[in-house]
Amino acid sequence: MSFYQSLPLPAVRLQDEVFAPRIRTGIERTLPGAIERCRETGRLDMFRLQWRPGMPNRPHVYWTSDVAKVLEGLAMDYELTRSPELGRQLEELVELVVSAQEPDGYLNPPFTLINPQDRWKNLFNWHELYCAGHLMEAAVAHFQATGRRNFLDAACRFADLIDREFGPGPEQRHGYPGHEEIELALCKLADAAGNPRYRKLAAYFIDERGREPNYFLLEGEAFPTEASPDQLINRQAHRPVREQTEAVGHAVRALYLYSGMADCADAAGDAELLECCRKLFENIENRRMYLTGGVGSAARGECFTMDYDLPNDTAYAESCAAIALAFFADRMLRHTGDAHYAEVLEKCLYNGTLSGLSLSGDRFFYGNLLEVSESTATSGHQCRERQPWFDCSCCPTSFCRFLPQLGRFCFLAGNGEAALIIPAAGHVVCSPAGAPVAFDVSGRYPYEPEVAVTVRGSGRFTFSIRLPEWCPEVGIQLNGAPVSGRMERGFCKIDREWRPGDRLSLHYAMPVRLLRSHPAVAANAGRAAITRGPLVYALESIDNGPRPSQLILDQDPDFRLASAPDGLPPGTVAVSARARRETRTTAGSLYAPGSVSSEPVRVTAVPYALWQNRGPAEMLVWMRCDD
Repeated sequence: MSFYQSLPLPAVRLQDEVFAPRIRTGIERTLPGAIERCRETGRLDMFRLQWRPGMPNRPHVYWTSDVAKVLEGLAMDYELTRSPELGRQLEELVELVVSAQEPDGYLNPPFTLINPQDRWKNLFNWHELYCAGHLMEAAVAHFQATGRRNFLDAACRFADLIDREFGPGPEQRHGYPGHEEIELALCKLADAAGNPRYRKLAAYFIDERGREPNYFLLEGEAFPTEASPDQLINRQAHRPVREQTEAVGHAVRALYLYSGMADCADAAGDAELLECCRKLFENIENRRMYLTGGVGSAARGECFTMDYDLPNDTAYAESCAAIALAFFADRMLRHTGDAHYAEVLEKCLYNGTLSGLSLSGDRFFYGNLLEVSESTATSGHQCRERQPWFDCSCCPTSFCRFLPQLGRFCFLAGNGEAALIIPAAGHVVCSPAGAPVAFDVSGRYPYEPEVAVTVRGSGRFTFSIRLPEWCPEVGIQLNGAPVSGRMERGFCKIDREWRPGDRLSLHYAMPVRLLRSHPAVAANAGRAAITRGPLVYALESIDNGPRPSQLILDQDPDFRLASAPDGLPPGTVAVSARARRETRTTAGSLYAPGSVSSEPVRVTAVPYALWQNRGPAEMLVWMRCDD
């Protein structure tokens, strides 16, 4: 069983300068905008089952997932706010969705309306099980927020149908989803509904995947699909999952699969499957992940490619993939109790996820580049400006359900222990010793190093403080005096009888650091990136002039902290440094034998997640530097 459990959403009330404003903006702008887009495009109306051929807004096979993710986010926002208006809207939409369920439990309007005879015939491409998974997650969120079972019972009827349809029996389909997600959703549904059969179905989907004879290839023989031996890798179906040691294929699909594998492994005590998850995580972190926590380096196939293939100006790094990696890292942290997984989790949260959403909460990046020049603006989704929506709207709708969960990642509890994972300011209530205990976390993390935790309760329990690997030293005092605890799995664990008013003072050393890539990452040869604490920094042309690629960081950069430029949130910390800007002595020549001269300049770097919030700009994370 897990070392730690997530807390209920209302148990963590963030008041920090990074996550809390994003949560508020999500409630006020991101969620309402997504609901309106779903209404405008026909995604909601399709649940009325009134669409007919020739009418506009022909339902698409993945539309159900968009609505489900919006519903999940709406349920979470209601749980956080208890807003009567959000509650009314939630119940109205739940009633609409549930009304489209067929008598046998099937709930997916595009098939009900267009091709009911083709149910389950193209698992490789048609997203049926993926959409079912998101409906299950939404139903669980609704149940947790309201206690009402109408949506949960509908999800169970759908899961029962799928359980009858798929499995090892001679009359069942021996298939699995082309787009994974239902695996982790079934684990959630099993817990919420108290039915272990759903977790058993999740385990079946996981272990059947990639076995011979390959289901997708057989499916392609019986019904026209795009399945081919080469395409199996994109679906992580090229071999059984327990034999997979490298993250391959479509990044979002892979990470949802790995999250489901981690949940199944934890629930069953399956050490072999959990070790497989560990190897896959290690491959991602050390060979296939961007510094920002972005993953999936190729736009074609939206996929992982090969070790150290991490181009900056053609990166894909889909917003959904960074969110999915955060989910996987959080599970590995909870299931193993190892704080190392929080390094990737924190990297994703502060960099690769929030970069995909504007500060205004209503514009989005699908892919998240690490270098943008004038020419990049012509490369489709990889543009210099966030967009209000996408026809394939997985990323905008994912933010609806991701933002309300930010507090869950910061604080965990379990087995007589309360664990501070990310010291974002806020108020937390949990029950590490059986009775509720509250904690007030204060400070300006991740911008300032000082954090205080005040205990508002009593009891004997362990308070665990994660020691970030980026931090050279964490100073810890209890009631003004130095205190030591036992070091275990990257945590400092303090066991004692706690009293009301006990105060932990934490100091996280936050020097500005230059990080360099593994030498096999060709795109970063001779370059370094500026970081401070968990934040990755970037240079924008709006602060540093055109063509940031012409800038070369000095050997002694003389880093200084500064207030962020106008247009960024007050309190944001920027980093300035000494650099040189290259100029060519032979004017007008594309190629010339002459020397390249330079002029000294001072550059300003801002947190990567905040770039392109002040208008179109060129941007650079990895700078050339003098050795």
